[in-house]
Amino acid sequence: MQTRGLRLSTVLLHIILLIGACIMALPFIWMLLSSLKDLSQVFIVPPKWIPDPFVWSNFKTSLTALPFGKAYFNSFYINVIVVASQLFTCSMAAYAFAKIRFPFREPLFVLFLATMMVPGQVTIIPLYLMMKSIGWLDSHLSIIVPAALFNAFGVFLLRQFFRGIPKEMEEAAIVDGANRWTIYARIMLPLVKPALSALGIFTFLGMWNSFFYPLIFLNTPEKFTVPMMLNLYRGMYSTDWTLMMAGASIALIPVLIVYIIGQRYIIEGVTLSGIKG
Repeated sequence: MQTRGLRLSTVLLHIILLIGACIMALPFIWMLLSSLKDLSQVFIVPPKWIPDPFVWSNFKTSLTALPFGKAYFNSFYINVIVVASQLFTCSMAAYAFAKIRFPFREPLFVLFLATMMVPGQVTIIPLYLMMKSIGWLDSHLSIIVPAALFNAFGVFLLRQFFRGIPKEMEEAAIVDGANRWTIYARIMLPLVKPALSALGIFTFLGMWNSFFYPLIFLNTPEKFTVPMMLNLYRGMYSTDWTLMMAGASIALIPVLIVYIIGQRYIIEGVTLSGIKG
């Protein structure tokens, strides 16, 4: 009887999760179907989900109406630099906070984490003035450098993993003559690959979808990222929603690929970071 009740509750749970997944997927389905409609069909009442006819040319027009290829290139190379830099800087800081004893280590780490509670909108004015003073306005450096050098969440995530590594491994390496850099690069980093993968995916998704900072710092359309380029479909008096939805569908492809490939690492990294330490 208990087994039967457990099976029933499992079935009900899966049904609820399936319904929730369908509800969550509705906006994406509407976006994809709207990208295949004529502009006159987008906001008709009652809504018409299935396009009639299917306007496949919206995707080609979306790519050619604006320099979308350049925006894709900009987003990709910015993401690659930021992800690689964050993995390097965050892992070094996390290793130091987890394994190296130095004065005021714990208070400094608490202060470091406290920066996560400060919204980016609060610091945008001094950051803008700083970028202006060094001549980085309308440059990708204004987006890359601040994001590449600092990520409190990434340090916290990796620190939890480093704390879970037995100190005996580090002591054995020191006895064998290894220095701090060798221990960090050849022993510690391979052991935290799940957390590094999770952080890399989080950073990629966040930077790919970033709109606020490019909106503040970039002015030239040739330097725009994908979210900024999508915003150009919104005119002062009218918006071509079909082209915007087609562009958004194309922009979603890298995000889906990264998430599908890396979802196992996200779950593993976040779960283990909460268990260790």
